[in-house]
Amino acid sequence: MSKLSRKLIIRITAALCVVFVLSFAVNTYFLPEFFLYQKKNKLAELTSDLSSMPYEQMVQQIGAIEDQYQVTIAYASLSETVDDVNNELLLQLKRKGIALGKFWLTDESIAKLQEGKRVNKIYDQTKLKSSFLVNFLAIDGSVFAVGESISHSSETIQIVNRFNLYIWLGMLLLLILLSALFTTRIVKPLGKLNETAEAISNLKFNNVDIRTGDEIESLANSINRMSDKLEETHKSLEAKNTNLRTFIADISHELKTPLSLIRVYASGLQDGLDDGTYADVIRQQSEEMSVLIDRLLELSRLQEETYHFEPVDFKEVLGKLLDAYRIAYQQQGLELETEDRLPAVVWVTADRKKLESVLHNWLTNAMKYTTGNRVSVSAEVKGDAIYFEIVNETDIDEDARWDLIWEPFYVMESSRSKKFSGTGLGLSIVRTVLQNHHSSFGLTVRDGKVAFYFSLPFVGGQKDKQS
Repeated sequence: MSKLSRKLIIRITAALCVVFVLSFAVNTYFLPEFFLYQKKNKLAELTSDLSSMPYEQMVQQIGAIEDQYQVTIAYASLSETVDDVNNELLLQLKRKGIALGKFWLTDESIAKLQEGKRVNKIYDQTKLKSSFLVNFLAIDGSVFAVGESISHSSETIQIVNRFNLYIWLGMLLLLILLSALFTTRIVKPLGKLNETAEAISNLKFNNVDIRTGDEIESLANSINRMSDKLEETHKSLEAKNTNLRTFIADISHELKTPLSLIRVYASGLQDGLDDGTYADVIRQQSEEMSVLIDRLLELSRLQEETYHFEPVDFKEVLGKLLDAYRIAYQQQGLELETEDRLPAVVWVTADRKKLESVLHNWLTNAMKYTTGNRVSVSAEVKGDAIYFEIVNETDIDEDARWDLIWEPFYVMESSRSKKFSGTGLGLSIVRTVLQNHHSSFGLTVRDGKVAFYFSLPFVGGQKDKQS
């Protein structure tokens, strides 16, 4: 038996015991008094009603009153002696089946009746196991005794208590049966939930199938959702840890190369082997390390830096950057082809400087890594968003790990031979900026071309004038 079932049986049994003891005490000590109180009230109300009736009417309706109210009525004249009154009343009661061992009115009681007062008495007939409750009232010089036999309740109460004991024992047996059912309906599902929670604590993200149609099923569904989210978060953390290890290895490699060159050329200077170029090499490697460190600091700062969002005219920002890059593209023998389908004024909510850094990075990368002589840039309004795309040719296969290009220090293999090699941090910075702008972004590779794109919600301008 499970702990919950045992606890359930113990507590309900204790509650049943308390109820039984209280019922026994009430039946034994309070029920007789309450029963007698009710009888006294009933008889008092009846005698109060009868006291207003005339003598002749009262005598004529004695039989009807006895049948209606289940009482016994006897009467005698108050002008007779006390003994005669008592004898007459006892004789009439005996004729009606009420045999009393003692029944008398005292001189004091008769005096009260003559004054118009009522007298109440109860006669205990121990041998007959009953009592006779009687009210005396005086009507037109006669005394009327209105009484009712009350059987002793001790034996009845004992029977009731014994019956309650049988009921209690039956309820106890029923409790054991119900506990077995509860074990199936409640305890077992809770046991499954406990096993699932234990598995989750051991990083085994299992789900539990419970169909009870109540709160336990709702709890199971909540635990399943929690398990799924924890599994997703755990995988994300593992991926981040893997990326962090790769990041540390990459940055170590990136810093080790210039440091090794600086150390070698510095030793050459000390040994007098300088041909006039050693100092330039050391300065160049130092500058590359400085650029790398600056990019790392920029990436770290973007993770926590507060963004200043404001309405920005996207067409104006893009136009200025394209004008600035045309000469640089021409110097590289490249054609910067633009397709601007934006309206005259188009507003987006963005951090202007960081949005410019995204466009600057993609324009620079396209110029560095294109394998053709043309880079295409397009911008338009699609639905409720501004859509930007930049396309350049590439000789990297579509099946390459393009999904890793957003990770720090990841550089596509063929680009390492380019004279404009980078740090591999640019696209990581771009991803951080676009994520903080809640932008939809990505890349596609098709037919020897790679296209980078992002979109931002359109918030105002002259969208209605778009051709």
